[in-house]
Amino acid sequence: MRALLDTHALLWWLSDHPALTRAARKAISDTRNTLLVSAASAWEISTKVRLGKLPTAADLVADFVGFVEREGFELLSISGEHGVRAGLLPGPHRDPFDRMLIAQAQAENIPIVTNEAIFESYGVRRVW
Repeated sequence: MRALLDTHALLWWLSDHPALTRAARKAISDTRNTLLVSAASAWEISTKVRLGKLPTAADLVADFVGFVEREGFELLSISGEHGVRAGLLPGPHRDPFDRMLIAQAQAENIPIVTNEAIFESYGVRRVW
């Protein structure tokens, strides 16, 4: 299975946070799965570190690509198609990072590992 990690799922995986569900842990730890981490997550985490909202992730930001690669995940760049899809998504969900992840999951036809139930209203499969 190929799946996209939502930013919080990535952070919770890296910190072994108890909020990560058994199903999410199983999907992430299964070495047969290809887990993708969006460039949008790098943008979101670094923005929150800069604003002081996520100071515990400073080391992650300093070596984001290295952390991702050491976990065996793959980086997913933001393409023009992803940008257009994110910009045109209907609905009230305003978080620009979530909108990009939704657009990427739609374009790549992959599920997202996330606790965000609203993603399903965009036709995105969710692992949680």
